[in-house]
Amino acid sequence: MDILKKSFGKTADLFILKNNQGSELAVSNQGARIVSLKVMVDGKLRETVLGFDSIEEYLEKDPYIGASIGRFSGRIRQGTFTIEQQQYQVSVDSETGHNLHGGIGFDKYMWEATEKIAKDFVAVTFTFTSPDGDQGFPGNLTAKVTYTLTNTNEWKILYTATTDKATIYNPTNHVYFNLTGDSTKGIDEHILKMNAERYIEVDKQVIPTGNVNSVQGTIFDFTQGKKMSELFTNVASEASKIDGLDHPFLLNKQSPQVTLTSPDKKVIVEMTTDDPAVVVFTANVGDEGPIMHGKKLANHGGITLETQVAPGATDYPEWGNVILKPNERFEKETVYKLIIQES
Repeated sequence: MDILKKSFGKTADLFILKNNQGSELAVSNQGARIVSLKVMVDGKLRETVLGFDSIEEYLEKDPYIGASIGRFSGRIRQGTFTIEQQQYQVSVDSETGHNLHGGIGFDKYMWEATEKIAKDFVAVTFTFTSPDGDQGFPGNLTAKVTYTLTNTNEWKILYTATTDKATIYNPTNHVYFNLTGDSTKGIDEHILKMNAERYIEVDKQVIPTGNVNSVQGTIFDFTQGKKMSELFTNVASEASKIDGLDHPFLLNKQSPQVTLTSPDKKVIVEMTTDDPAVVVFTANVGDEGPIMHGKKLANHGGITLETQVAPGATDYPEWGNVILKPNERFEKETVYKLIIQES
């Protein structure tokens, strides 16, 4: 078990967490983001997530990739919400008129880092205080994100937070998985299985409509597991409106709640979370994918498993509580367990 620290571009640091299985988790203090997650497959390290070679590339090409998202993941309709009969207006995107991922959010900031090396795990905790009024959100919010790599190939994300004024808080991580290590090819042959019997309908701006639909008999039914190509080739489905998935799924409590399997069946990710929902986004970039490690990202070149309270909960509170009060401590955890099947 070890942690190696090095520079990551001109301003940021990179922390490489290593376990005794040969796995490596690389995270950066800029955006409290994951940069790389490599595992040993047939004696060679295989990359399993998307990332760039420097922090400058993230900020220039796509700051959300691998980043901690906050204060609020997903979209807030017209940037408005109400807490205790008081309405708040937060920043909105000039093109859509909605708030996305908290505006100038957690992904843009430099976080303080603390390292820990133990017998069975290595961890880095990132800490950042978002001031009262940041992007219009109330309260001084102190957020912590702890990334842990265990000796059993578990990548754990622990979120904690406190505030001095009632606010909304709904963080997530925007990691993209591609279990082949080849971002020039789509995730069409990946097999996705989800313990989720309901999904939330979204409009063309990816704003939840309020409709919670059963997956039964639809292209959104992943309860038995199926290749992603079945979704991408179904042009008549709701998903075709946005060329793939960018939908919240309401999770059952039985774990693992999500399983993702590589085309060669050698890498399996099992996801377990405290959160009630997961947003699955299939990197619907068309021909405009960024250059990663010298190669262009394919359309559908990655898939996110963004655990959270379903976006839209500010309008539909029955989907889950997103209000954090001064006398409370926010805490939740998501675990991605990587299982390696050797030849």
